[in-house]
Amino acid sequence: MQQLSKKDQTWWLNFQSLLDDQMEWPSEYLFKFIVPHVGVEALKAVFGKVEIHERLSRKGNYISITTRMEMHSSDEVIAIYKAAGAIDGVISL
Repeated sequence: MQQLSKKDQTWWLNFQSLLDDQMEWPSEYLFKFIVPHVGVEALKAVFGKVEIHERLSRKGNYISITTRMEMHSSDEVIAIYKAAGAIDGVISL
């Protein structure tokens, strides 16, 4: 696994603090990503068997993926974002 830079570590810590300040756990969390066609199945695998909504981009090059998941902590949310971020071309919204 690649080591995070000090800047990246700080960003994730700030994001986690923001999540913990604004959310109560457990809570339903909305995830939105944009992914090229080649990464769709890998992104779906990150979410497991939860219901996923897909929407094709206007030119058909990308797919928007939206889902809601029951999360029990900010650590779980961050784990999803990091797993999705490891897929080439994924954009988090």
